[in-house]
Amino acid sequence: MDEREPQTLESTEASRRTWLAAERTWLAWWRTGLAAAVAAIAVGRLLPILTHGSRWPFRVLGIGYGLLAIAALVAGARRQRRTADALRRGSYEELSSTLVMWLTAGAVLLAVVAVVLISISF
Repeated sequence: MDEREPQTLESTEASRRTWLAAERTWLAWWRTGLAAAVAAIAVGRLLPILTHGSRWPFRVLGIGYGLLAIAALVAGARRQRRTADALRRGSYEELSSTLVMWLTAGAVLLAVVAVVLISISF
């Protein structure tokens, strides 16, 4: 016999909304990773064609954006798995502030380098 309390319609609806919110968050990680991948291609391959200077700095920056894309996709997948496990347990898994700081620092560094390269190349 199942000794759990029967779920009410309200608790079932809240659970469904929580799972759907977790899925939307995972998709946001994916969009971020894909956007960084697009930036990697644009900066590493297309932007050097438009400039008349050295190409290697743009290629290095493109690689940096590619690495950021990989980091976002991997972090999103790990976050989704941990969130799903926590939801199954009926608990919450907090996002690592260390991860947030590293990804933010990497993105800010890449953006600053992009601004500097663009400003001196045109």
